[in-house]
Amino acid sequence: MPENTAEPVEKVVIPTEEVGTAQIVAVAPKAAAPGRLPAQAGRSRGGRDNRGDRRGGGGRRSGPSRERSEFAQKLIGIRRVARVMAGGRRFNFSVAIVLGDKMGRVGVGLGKAADTQLAIEKATRMAKRGMITIPLTGTRSISHNVHAKFCASVVEIRPAPGRGLVAGSSVRTVLELAGVTDVTGKLLSRSKNPLNNARAAMDALKSIKK
Repeated sequence: MPENTAEPVEKVVIPTEEVGTAQIVAVAPKAAAPGRLPAQAGRSRGGRDNRGDRRGGGGRRSGPSRERSEFAQKLIGIRRVARVMAGGRRFNFSVAIVLGDKMGRVGVGLGKAADTQLAIEKATRMAKRGMITIPLTGTRSISHNVHAKFCASVVEIRPAPGRGLVAGSSVRTVLELAGVTDVTGKLLSRSKNPLNNARAAMDALKSIKK
């Protein structure tokens, strides 16, 4: 006796106008598109198939991780400089930066370029080349008074136990990034140039005796 290979028939109930009666209509199943498997013909309610497998799980692509620098940096001055040429004026940027690890190492750099980002990179390289190591005491202070002069800037740094860091202008930035505490920094000149003040502070820190 031959087997019954007829496909199952779905039944749809269509209500009529009469109350309490309904009409049953047989609906044949939809045939799959030619050249496609029945499993591929069916899709979810949203009209989208399972695309997560093709995308490799749908995870986000992680970009290259940037290594964190061991030094902290701070801008103490940025200027736009104009140079008059035959065809007109050309503008460059001058950037002064302080670099330090807050563990006794600090440096000051100056960079000039047509782009601010390039000027910052030049200043960073210069600060790393001119970095100095300060001999700190057990309380992260200095052992004696120091005094230095750079151009028109005159700076004096004195140890002050228990007072913390008391300084102003770019001298405070240099001492802070060097990790120096319990000191008092004083500007003995009227110079407002942050780069000269920072370099005067660097010269004063260089004169500290071990």
